[in-house]
Amino acid sequence: MKVLVINAGSSSLKYQLIDMTDESVLAKGNCERIGIDGLIGHKTADGREVEKNVDFPTHKEAFLAVVDILTKGEGKVIDDVKEISAVGHRVLHGSEVYKTSTVITDKVIEDIFAFSELGPLHNPPQATAMKACQDVFGKETPMVAIFDTSFHQSMPAKAYMFGIPYEYYEKYSIRRYGFHGTSHRYVSKRYFEVTGKDPVGTKIITCHLGNGSSIAAIKDGKVLDTSMGFTPLDGFIMGTRCGGIDPSVVTYIANKEGKTPDEMSDLMNKKSGFLGISGVSSDCRDLHAAANSGNARAKLALEMFVYQIKKFVGGYAAAMGGVDAVIFTGGIGENDNKIRQWICSDMEYMGLEICEDLNSEASRHDAKFSKDASKVEAWVLPTNEEIMIARDTMELVGK
Repeated sequence: MKVLVINAGSSSLKYQLIDMTDESVLAKGNCERIGIDGLIGHKTADGREVEKNVDFPTHKEAFLAVVDILTKGEGKVIDDVKEISAVGHRVLHGSEVYKTSTVITDKVIEDIFAFSELGPLHNPPQATAMKACQDVFGKETPMVAIFDTSFHQSMPAKAYMFGIPYEYYEKYSIRRYGFHGTSHRYVSKRYFEVTGKDPVGTKIITCHLGNGSSIAAIKDGKVLDTSMGFTPLDGFIMGTRCGGIDPSVVTYIANKEGKTPDEMSDLMNKKSGFLGISGVSSDCRDLHAAANSGNARAKLALEMFVYQIKKFVGGYAAAMGGVDAVIFTGGIGENDNKIRQWICSDMEYMGLEICEDLNSEASRHDAKFSKDASKVEAWVLPTNEEIMIARDTMELVGK
């Protein structure tokens, strides 16, 4: 069985074709600049690379290009599109309706569109991509929606409710949803696989750190709490997002600067975080380079990132009544040994002691970097959201 995994944006369509016999990636790529002009970049497992300029007026033309490049020419990996048994789609927001991955029907697509107010940047293009996929592959090819919010649906009300009048939860479903759920789910499952531990009775904290970052407290294999909230803006400082702040800061700036709600949203989502504090970049690697050159604001941005994460780790350990492991994943979590070291420093009080040599070697592969005597384990476990999407797709289609 071969599964095509899709992650659609407003002007992009990322894809992977996975052979579920051995879960190998046959090819992957990205259709860029949809609605503008068009470029497709494609890589095969045996090292072939193809790049083409193709007109992408809509997502439909992008899907047609994906089919073409998978079945013809230099990038060919299958003989016929009929070899693709199913398509799995990543979806940002499932509201409170979709608590698990779901086979896509017309009603599901309508609901994803309906949740656009909860995920305005992601849900509309993802639902649009599903319709385009149906046009290209036909409705006889099964599709599955995998929601970033679904893994966090196990949170109790005390964790997901905000302290605003209850009527706004009832009227508008305003609550903490959490995101990066597919990553947190994969990494937590991977931890139980590599350690052989039973999820029941286990307390872990998964740290997905990248341009967008979130942390989850997972007790007995289920999410107790997570740092992102009603939107992916909440939590701690990220590449361009401010993270959690006093809500009065928003109204204060808006009044002083005469900004509209949409302009404030843009400021907090796209102009804040690492970029806003440092004035240098939204990329953690650039901040390290600038800080090493004496840039005080770049150094401050890194210090804020580490400090805020340490508070979440300590808070979640308290909420769970202890912690067995702290796990790092995502672009920063997997690759930045300095950030991992700084986060884990001075954690001896809660039983976490790391080995700096092991930490330096831990990047980009499954590795424990805590000391043998440490009561709390520290791990790097690279995430693989695509294989999680493919597995869910295969399981639901098989049923």
